[in-house]
Amino acid sequence: MTLVWTIVFAIAFFSLLMASVALHEVGHMVPAKLFGVKVPRYFVGFGPTLWSIRRGETEYGIKAFPLGGFVQLLGMYPPFDPTAKDSRLQRLADDARAAEWEDITPADRGRLFHERATWQKLIVMFGGPAMNLLIAFVLMWGVVGLYGAWRDQPVVASTVNCLVAEPRDDMTCTDADQPTPSVQAGLEAGDRIVAFNGTAIHSQGQLSELIRANMGGEMTLVVERDGTELTLPTVHTLVRQVPATLDPSRAVDAGWLGFMPVSEFQRGGPGEALSDLWLMTRQSVVALAQFPVRVWNLTVDLVTGQPRSLYDPVSIVGASAMAGQVAASDQVDAGARVAFFANLLAAVNLFLALFNLVPLPPLDGGHMAGALWEGVRRAAARLTGRPQPKPLDTAKMVPVTYVVAGFLLLCGLIVIVADIVRPMQLS
Repeated sequence: MTLVWTIVFAIAFFSLLMASVALHEVGHMVPAKLFGVKVPRYFVGFGPTLWSIRRGETEYGIKAFPLGGFVQLLGMYPPFDPTAKDSRLQRLADDARAAEWEDITPADRGRLFHERATWQKLIVMFGGPAMNLLIAFVLMWGVVGLYGAWRDQPVVASTVNCLVAEPRDDMTCTDADQPTPSVQAGLEAGDRIVAFNGTAIHSQGQLSELIRANMGGEMTLVVERDGTELTLPTVHTLVRQVPATLDPSRAVDAGWLGFMPVSEFQRGGPGEALSDLWLMTRQSVVALAQFPVRVWNLTVDLVTGQPRSLYDPVSIVGASAMAGQVAASDQVDAGARVAFFANLLAAVNLFLALFNLVPLPPLDGGHMAGALWEGVRRAAARLTGRPQPKPLDTAKMVPVTYVVAGFLLLCGLIVIVADIVRPMQLS
């Protein structure tokens, strides 16, 4: 029965992901229509059409392979330039242009995307990622506000008494083991740390960053103990290998104090949700920058039979399977399952937003980069009194589009295969 529920919840999560993709395309379509751009087609999925309906000038539908979606904005490429020099690149651009201009009639002039102002192009292309960001924020706010989250506090739950000199069966501290800075300073369970080297402490996250940055330097703590503030003796923090804040898969040298903080389950508002979203954004940017390397490492591990790492990239298939595993588990309560479900969906939406902002075609960021460059050229022409340049021929980026699309398709297939052959196990 657990397997059945896992499959049911995995399908439900996959459906919500497809809804997120559909809303991403709505984020493009709505401002495009507001700015007068003709939108002939809006589809979820790729391949053969399963169902469609026409409303006004737009055909809405669902295609056979639900692994994405698209909205057709008429006139992405400027018209053919008879003065352009003949070259292989120009012929590739003209072939792509010809395919698009088959749907364009004289009546469509004035409603083409390439005719819009730079700021309008930017809004249209940013609309998709903005929709994913909004979904991520709403989901995280819902979890934090309605259910809650565990938050570490700058309060000592327990201290690490010593650094064991060498591994042994009996981990009891001996005279040969070095006391930790927390013990040397006299930290006690229940102490609330209110200042670190003169800096007032407002959160455990802030304190953690100060300790890390202190490396092996001097440290003076002020704590609140039994209602009284005490200044503890000055000691040195230790340099140890700890997981990087933005990339937990990598160990870095950082300052270390040696205590476990108290963790409290708290509800919060939009401020806490934004703070969580900001941290997740920074971590996602790091993961995105490492994406090609991580896919390569995943490929090697897959070929050599190595187990999956929690930090491996995961496809939509893998994320859906993970959501199904947790949702069907009887080891956590219903609220925790829903919270995990929502947080995972938020994380995927955030990654989709950031991924689409990469300034390479065919991603939204590539179109935004082209619009910005065209805007710079036009502004420079106005400032220098020169004639306005011709529209930027983004069709010339078609070879880059092919390379990027091919690379992304290959990476996607590798990750999907890994998620099927050797799925991520959360327990």
